[in-house]
Amino acid sequence: MAGSEGFAFDEVGRLPAPGDNVAIATRRIEAGTRVVYEGSEFTVPDTVLEGHRFAVEPVAEGEDLLSWGLPFGKALKDIGPGEYACNEKILRVLRDRHGTLLRLDEDEDPEGTHDQGGGRLPGGYRKEGLALPDEPNFRDAELEPYVLEEGTFRPGAQVPLHDEPRTFTGYRRGAGRGVGTRNYVVLLGVTSRLTGFVRALEWEMNGVADAYDNIDSIVCVAHTEGGEDRTPNNLDLLLRTLSGFVVNPNVGAVLILDQDGEGTVTNEMVRSYLEEHRYPVEDVPHAFMSLEGSFRSDLERAKSVVRGWLEGVNDARRTEEPASELKIALQCGGSDAFSGVSANPLVGWVSKEVVSNGGAANLAETDELIGAERYVLANVRDAQTARRFLRTVERFKERVGWHGHTAEDNPSGGNNYRGLYNISIKSIGAARKKDPDVRVDHVIDYAERMGEGGFYFMDSPGNDLESVAGQVAAGANMIFFTTGNGSITNFPFVPTIKVVTTTGRFNLLSKDMDVNAGAYLDGTPMEELGCEMFERTLRTASGEKTVGERAGHAQVSIWRDWKQNSSENLEELENASEPDGEPLAIKPGDEDVQFTFRAIASERGPVADQVGLVMPTSLCSGQIARRIANRLNESDATQEKITRFVALPHTEGCGVSAGSAERIYSRTVLGHLANPAVRFALLLEHGCEKTHNDYFEALLRERGLDPSRFGWASVQLDGGIESVVEKVETWFDETLSEADALAHVSAGPEALRLGLYAAGPLSDEATRSLADITRAVAGAGGTVVVPERAAVLSSPVFLDTVLGDHAVRNTLSYGQQANRPGLHVMEAPTDHWIETATGLGATGVEVMVAHVAGRPLQAHRMIPLLQISSDPETLESYADDLDVLLEGDPSSWADQTLRELAAVASRECTPKLFEAGNTDFQFTRGLLGVSM
Repeated sequence: MAGSEGFAFDEVGRLPAPGDNVAIATRRIEAGTRVVYEGSEFTVPDTVLEGHRFAVEPVAEGEDLLSWGLPFGKALKDIGPGEYACNEKILRVLRDRHGTLLRLDEDEDPEGTHDQGGGRLPGGYRKEGLALPDEPNFRDAELEPYVLEEGTFRPGAQVPLHDEPRTFTGYRRGAGRGVGTRNYVVLLGVTSRLTGFVRALEWEMNGVADAYDNIDSIVCVAHTEGGEDRTPNNLDLLLRTLSGFVVNPNVGAVLILDQDGEGTVTNEMVRSYLEEHRYPVEDVPHAFMSLEGSFRSDLERAKSVVRGWLEGVNDARRTEEPASELKIALQCGGSDAFSGVSANPLVGWVSKEVVSNGGAANLAETDELIGAERYVLANVRDAQTARRFLRTVERFKERVGWHGHTAEDNPSGGNNYRGLYNISIKSIGAARKKDPDVRVDHVIDYAERMGEGGFYFMDSPGNDLESVAGQVAAGANMIFFTTGNGSITNFPFVPTIKVVTTTGRFNLLSKDMDVNAGAYLDGTPMEELGCEMFERTLRTASGEKTVGERAGHAQVSIWRDWKQNSSENLEELENASEPDGEPLAIKPGDEDVQFTFRAIASERGPVADQVGLVMPTSLCSGQIARRIANRLNESDATQEKITRFVALPHTEGCGVSAGSAERIYSRTVLGHLANPAVRFALLLEHGCEKTHNDYFEALLRERGLDPSRFGWASVQLDGGIESVVEKVETWFDETLSEADALAHVSAGPEALRLGLYAAGPLSDEATRSLADITRAVAGAGGTVVVPERAAVLSSPVFLDTVLGDHAVRNTLSYGQQANRPGLHVMEAPTDHWIETATGLGATGVEVMVAHVAGRPLQAHRMIPLLQISSDPETLESYADDLDVLLEGDPSSWADQTLRELAAVASRECTPKLFEAGNTDFQFTRGLLGVSM
């Protein structure tokens, strides 16, 4: 839209509610555009992006800016009609990334091929000039606790029930479990230590269910929780969630797995929780299985258990059931300014219809209702329910406060870019998933089971995946997911109907979205859209596949543990100093050590590997990254220019607090991108996260890395899953075609970058062998990185052999690159092994070795882990999974291990569990990260 043109207000803007003094731009409005509003004309002095707000009435300094009749900001100066409403944060984020969004919003040109000048962005996009105000004109509304007016409170009224409720066909379960909309076999790991196992089990059973007409699939539930040695603060929440998964009506059978009763969360704890809280577990074909033997033997045993259930699970039949058996999870992700205008009111309309049929709807995401308390409590069952809701909100605020954060950390990058300036305006729109006619009947804890029909509010973080997991555990058998940017996430055993806010975004992502709520903005009545979506809901409940189910990807993330129970240590943690990166002084090693390996020549010298890395920039693009890497490996697309493709899916980058957790995350991502084992890397963003492609482009430049060396792609901006998969595959194909063939050179210990770890009791002999390896590598000019919690660092034998009189100290922050060779000690905020291994990978190590006493460890997804042991019980129980058995003369153990390390670094052999797929990848959030 060119400037100086004239338009009627309805052509360029929309007021969410009568009486609002700012409007939402329904299209990009160029500076100089004239707008006619209620008989008068004003000029828009600055460019206003689609979804952003502009004043339609004079707002005096100090007055509130209103949307939906609720305040979201206070004017810092007089604001005239037509002026762009902007706070400090929105100006900052637009200057960071406005080019990508303008290209999409204005031209719907995700390939960025239409040239209008400007600087080139990653992935072929271009940045354009944008006339932005020099300074903000409003500040955010203060988040003051809402006070219930007891004297004037009146109980609300629920919508009346229909005389003749609708029906669908579903799987009737017994013992009060309800009715399933799907019939899945679930492989449930009780802690993150089972991630590699359940994923491998799912992979090996892929397609088995195809022979059974009434089984949807066999799916795993892998998550991040319960993997530390300490009792987690979220233990009760975790047990409640796992128990809820077990009895969800969409589960036809479930295999529950732990590691031989090890750890702080076990099968026995889940069993006890199910019994004590009277979950109807006996209605579910289930088994508790502990891993006791080798990885392969346990996989075969688990497969045998599952196969024994399949005929019985297949005997289930769909029967006609009342719509009162629907339990709908209401979710939003990647929201924009139109979420509260189109998509959220639409699912509010449909959920009202579900409640009118006797069913249940479940609203969650506590921090995304802060600022909207007045709307939520305008219709509530009784004062007790209202007070419980407010206590839940204050408890959430208190918990994040212990970690140094507020609810303002919640809005993501995609929220900001698409017009959600702050948590107040985001919450006002998010609350519209509850229709104003619908009464809040129940306030429940995270994962607490729903009972009777009605409208529920469930405590949860704003993190979409973590919130959904709680709703599924609460008994949801279907999910309504609204999105402005186009979130593509799904849950493994509950269908998700995705509702997108605008027609333009629906057209861009039509293969990944189910419902176009943008039709309402285009003129279709809400009642008509609501009726259509309700009919779709009944069809989906009866077995019609959603686009997400047809796409075949899903993921689970449970509300992650929080580390603080008070603010007592907050100041100390916030002001902790960081290591200086200088290696430790060590005693000289054996100059005659016999160690060489067949390295690959690279720009950074001899390296142990050269892989193609697909690095997701957030949790929501992780499964797509995994799919791409798997496809590339299956099609043998390396062109012999790299050894393999790797993806590193994870659960971070969005839905988490800023501050130290974000710094840890970004540093660790950059460390993997810069790891010497990576020859080519592509960053794959979802598109609406905090840590998007432009975020990392800026960080790469700060680190002195050329962004043009990397590939860039966006699930949302490149047009959805199918399009982005093709784009990434094409980028690797073209990049590899132009690359030189791999060349090999002989290298010694000075070229080795080694991560060293020890888990469990360690004999003096084993300690001395690890010390000798450390001195042999670091003393020759190589690099050894040891995490601070490794058992060797508490051993006088290791310290005396390696350091002598020199003191041990941390030399690297978690995930900090080791830029100088030698011996380094990396900070490890937790004792979660995979979080530690992820940090080690970012330091630049290319091979890891771990001495284990007990069950062998999961490996890093990219860095091979050589597992050795001298412990007699471990040798007896896990010999098939160990790479080096340290037996006989202890003086030979170091040489024995170095020989195997050379073979791994030469790519002549692959560690057993690494090859078997017992791998994982997970960032730590440190001690101050918390879900938002």
